[in-house]
Amino acid sequence: MARQTHPQIVTANDLFEGDVIYLTASGDWSRDHGDAAVAHDGEEAERLLGIANAQPGRIVGAYLADVTIGPDGRPQPVHFREAFRTRGPSNYFHGKQAEA
Repeated sequence: MARQTHPQIVTANDLFEGDVIYLTASGDWSRDHGDAAVAHDGEEAERLLGIANAQPGRIVGAYLADVTIGPDGRPQPVHFREAFRTRGPSNYFHGKQAEA
């Protein structure tokens, strides 16, 4: 296992709606990046990813994404790709993009 340098969250896509979703501490999914369960070490990250991968009928493409913890205590994306994914589809202006 690679050395973890940042806290991480699990993100995936909803299998039926295609939305970007994030694994929460309760093992459910949220469309709000800030609701994601944060893993502070590699073992916890692998445990969360295992929970996600045990739901193949609900999600697709689960992976770990690096985050930082913002001043409000909620995870914030580290990489551009993850920040972009929090805003929803880029081909039309509604939903998350209209709220920004």
